[in-house]
Amino acid sequence: MTDGSPTRTDDRAVALPRHAELARVVRSGVTESVHAGSAVALAPDGHVVAAVGDPGAVMLPRSALKPVQVAGMLRAGLRLGPELVALAAASHSGERFHRDGVRRLLALGPLPVEALRNTPDLPLDDVERAAWAAAGRAPSSLAQNCSGKHAAMLLTCRENGWPTDGYLDPAHPLQRHLAETVGELAGEPVQVSAVDGCGAPAFGISLTGLARAFAVLAVAGAGTPEGGTAAAVRTHPLWLGGTGRPVTALLRAVPGLVAKEGAEGVLAAALPDGGAVAVKVGDGAARPLLPVAVELLRRLGAGGEAPVDAALADLADVPVLGHGRPVGRVEVTGV
Repeated sequence: MTDGSPTRTDDRAVALPRHAELARVVRSGVTESVHAGSAVALAPDGHVVAAVGDPGAVMLPRSALKPVQVAGMLRAGLRLGPELVALAAASHSGERFHRDGVRRLLALGPLPVEALRNTPDLPLDDVERAAWAAAGRAPSSLAQNCSGKHAAMLLTCRENGWPTDGYLDPAHPLQRHLAETVGELAGEPVQVSAVDGCGAPAFGISLTGLARAFAVLAVAGAGTPEGGTAAAVRTHPLWLGGTGRPVTALLRAVPGLVAKEGAEGVLAAALPDGGAVAVKVGDGAARPLLPVAVELLRRLGAGGEAPVDAALADLADVPVLGHGRPVGRVEVTGV
């Protein structure tokens, strides 16, 4: 970074991480697939409790970074109620209340729906997606899962007198501010900037940096932007994900947890005491994410009470089906 903003990159500019085995898919006693990746668990004081693969390598957290970016927007003067803060940090399912929430965000501008520059798509939720398609509705930026973040970005621009045109450019004042915030909370500078699926900059940091940033959110005071972000995620998990979403279930399972998943097999989470984990699956699969993350959270002391233990066990149990019934499971092997 030379002018406060990260440089764009491609896959030739970042070294390939040295991933290691995280989990195996076992069917009827036979190892059918192996998922490699990297993972890290940090104690509340920041020391490494467990590490697999290459957690110091630069990677793209994708949407797992959204709560950190939202903290940056709150630092820049954005003022929202908790459920809308959670929606700003969401990869939401596109359910009606999510879409109505994005409209509420835009109305604060006021800004038209057409101001959104995230990639048009159908809702993420299967039921909503089918209904949307059956009604003959075209893909929409409003329905796309990142619309909450984009609406919040536009509002942050309005709050600071920054232009709303070009708000996705890494050189835009908004994105430079967010990159600086990510770097500060991660304890390392943003190394690269790629283009995310929604069109926004995808900042590159290490898994360890991602875990550190979530730890900062988890222990921040109630009156701070970081603490406000954490509180919103904790109290409004349905707005962060949606009905039936794994991240919503994980947040509900562990009291005080702050968590967010990202595309291509990424998940970060932090406990109220600042213990934090981050996982990246090398092949981008989501299948082993929860089993690996749950194992790491248990290493940090999550659970201990029967309801929490049962909920975590259920989340970590990813069955392998044969003829419609479980014949195996995803087994965590590397942590």
